[in-house]
Amino acid sequence: MATSDSLIIAAKRLRDAVDDLRFAAPVTHVYNPLIYAWRAHAIYLRRCGNGRKRVLFLGMNPGPFGMTQTGVPFGEIAAVRDWLGIQARIDHSPDEHPKRPVMGFDCSRSEISGQRLWGLFAKRFSSAEKFFQEHMVMNYCPLAFCEESGRNRTPDKLPANERMALFAACDEHLREILRILEPEWLIGVGEFAGKRAREVVAAPPPRVGQILHPSPACPASNNDWAGTATAQLRNLGVWR
Repeated sequence: MATSDSLIIAAKRLRDAVDDLRFAAPVTHVYNPLIYAWRAHAIYLRRCGNGRKRVLFLGMNPGPFGMTQTGVPFGEIAAVRDWLGIQARIDHSPDEHPKRPVMGFDCSRSEISGQRLWGLFAKRFSSAEKFFQEHMVMNYCPLAFCEESGRNRTPDKLPANERMALFAACDEHLREILRILEPEWLIGVGEFAGKRAREVVAAPPPRVGQILHPSPACPASNNDWAGTATAQLRNLGVWR
């Protein structure tokens, strides 16, 4: 079976597992783009997930103007449409907050984290095809959480009992994609993803590393994030 087919089967299993979970206040709305943005996500896995990968980049969960809109990890719209060449119809989430509607590729907001991450890859590699020869980008958790105010709530801020159930499904999915892609490196994008990667991988392979998260909410990321991340990857030995 092709690795992309195996990734699709794994994503469907994760999609169904997390869709059965329930979350209490302050979470009031839960977005599962593996359901309403499945078309785009499946295109991403099928087109970009072929063959084993040397490096797997792991993000935390969908951003409100990234994967929540496009179904692609760190899915800043221009990057997904113009560099990855992916565009598909995105349905509405059945549980939308009025301040956080799913507009799909018509969304006018930009996900800065995705803009920075895919921008770095686009600058370093001549094409998306060349990048995906050895690299893949996935998210640890497929769900996005929204509070009553419209504020985004990250998985690490969930109550312990909710985290335990969610992390069990996400850990199993991460183990499965590691078995499928057989990467030499698992790179957490940010502290949360780096910690989950170290929790799942008890001993190499793969080797586990971490880079600075590109979010503008992280002050250090607002001063040449691409240069910092490149230096971190070189120091690890991931890039030359």
